[in-house]
Amino acid sequence: MIEYAAAAASQVSTGEEWGFWILGTLAVIGGLGMVIARNAVHSALWLVVTMLCLGFIYVINQAPFLGAVQIIVYTGAIMMLFLFVLMLVGRDASDSLIETLRGQRIAAILLGVAFGVLVATGLGRSFDGATAVGLTEANNAYGGNVQGIARLLFTKYVFAFEITSALLITAAVGAMVMAHVERAKEDIADQVTRMKARFRPGSYPGAKAGPGVYANTMSVAAPARLPDGNGSERSISAILPVRELSASEAALKRTEK
Repeated sequence: MIEYAAAAASQVSTGEEWGFWILGTLAVIGGLGMVIARNAVHSALWLVVTMLCLGFIYVINQAPFLGAVQIIVYTGAIMMLFLFVLMLVGRDASDSLIETLRGQRIAAILLGVAFGVLVATGLGRSFDGATAVGLTEANNAYGGNVQGIARLLFTKYVFAFEITSALLITAAVGAMVMAHVERAKEDIADQVTRMKARFRPGSYPGAKAGPGVYANTMSVAAPARLPDGNGSERSISAILPVRELSASEAALKRTEK
């Protein structure tokens, strides 16, 4: 693989070589930062750096359409969605560091290294003796990179393309069906029945305390603090899990006079 990389490096331009080493290094650093970062938002931002570098590498290798899709779709849409979800759930929520399975981190590291070696070996053997060429000839054959991809998708790979689209639609419909909850007709209550149940003895007819009231964090998963210092579990939505608070966060905060 080293011999192939040296032979391929002699066939590329100086600018392309410098771009690969700079962007490739930044992509690896971003991947390591995503795995090492403790904060979920920081991990997502490191992944954004890696995706941006991959997009620019596509452009350098004469694949501008793939580079634009990488940046617009993955970096601009999917990663921003991840960030919005993390900020909605609560960026201060800390994950539990207690291992449910003994030795799972060591096993994950060993399996990850073994998988990396396997992939590198497979790529090295598959590229052995191959000649590194760009996409200039393929792009010029159809008048451009976008035209070439469109011609291949709707001619040679049209069956695989249609099967993939059908699979994605089936997955979306399946998710909607699994998330849908059927309720019996007798379980659907009208407004009068709801008002009677709300003011029935033992219920809580008053407004619930909003998340963040007298709280130590802005997370919607943290309960609001009542004037007596206790947490109001009514302020937490039933669909959100109760986050684990550290000792400093759980301690009562007092104002100095």
